[in-house]
Amino acid sequence: MFIIASSGGKRKREFVKRRGKPQTIKSRIRPFQKIRRGQNIRVPRKVFQISGDQFRAAKLRDLVKKRKKDIAFVRIEAGTNLVGGQPVSMENLKAVSKMAHENGIKVVLDATRAMENAYFIKVREKGYADKSVKEILREMCSYTDAATCSGKKDFHTNIGGFAACNDEDDAITMRSLVVVYEGLQTYGGMAGRDMEAMARGMLEACNDDTMRHRIAQSEYLGNKLIAAGIPIIRPVGGHGVFIDAKAFYPHIPQEQYVAQSLAADLYIQSGVRSMERGIVSAGRDKVTGHEHKPKLETIRLTIPRRVYTQSHFDIVADGVCELFEQRSKARGLKMVYEPKALRFFQARFEKL
Repeated sequence: MFIIASSGGKRKREFVKRRGKPQTIKSRIRPFQKIRRGQNIRVPRKVFQISGDQFRAAKLRDLVKKRKKDIAFVRIEAGTNLVGGQPVSMENLKAVSKMAHENGIKVVLDATRAMENAYFIKVREKGYADKSVKEILREMCSYTDAATCSGKKDFHTNIGGFAACNDEDDAITMRSLVVVYEGLQTYGGMAGRDMEAMARGMLEACNDDTMRHRIAQSEYLGNKLIAAGIPIIRPVGGHGVFIDAKAFYPHIPQEQYVAQSLAADLYIQSGVRSMERGIVSAGRDKVTGHEHKPKLETIRLTIPRRVYTQSHFDIVADGVCELFEQRSKARGLKMVYEPKALRFFQARFEKL
């Protein structure tokens, strides 16, 4: 069953609303970003997420043993932002699926960047070199019970997303929510133009040559930065290059928003817009009010599909290298406005 809407985030929320008893999500492995950021959404039981290839069988087994009744489903994110766009291996996905299903727990795939993930499996994982992206993607989905997806990444549309599931009751409930919040389930709040763009984007994103070109663009930019001594997350991820802000600005403490400072400096210096993925994105503990301090402080140089040429990447690399040469002069930031929710979208900063 396939349910469309005006964004992938809404599909995630509707799936969460569908399952179990209401209880506010708390961070465990890694819950949905937007829910963690303080929206106080009332959701069904706990949702546990595996990001990248970081699955630890013993940890999940212990968690299921202790908290099985509290787990609504396990969500696996393919090519997640917060760990540098790294993929989930098929071996990993099989293991998570087997363990969850043995305990009657559903598995949900965040498929937004699943095509990139499938390509990485093709070129990196033994036994998949002769399989197509489409064949690998189908196998990935076979180990899960549902999927949510934002169409604004690899599906070539400016808006839209979908949820898919193999449970008719779940599908009926989500379709009802679409009617309440979006419009009739036949269009889910999307214009006909956007639905056609997403449909065509799905076909292109499952094309081996399209994915090979997309990953090659990330690798080209990443390799130029590596050659210049720029500290980046390695290996290069699928949808962009992630610069290690702590290594780039080692003299700026995390409490002074080192990644946000790097993102601001890069924009001022060269006009290149990046995205902070660090303490600002991590937000605060809702109980203590203290800031979460993730191990990684990065900025993401995201690569839009079908936009940049090689010359664009050369300009980006030149801007980063020029800034790196002046790194000792950089200063941290202080936050002068912090919204109650989603501060990494709306907070304001000043230089120290």
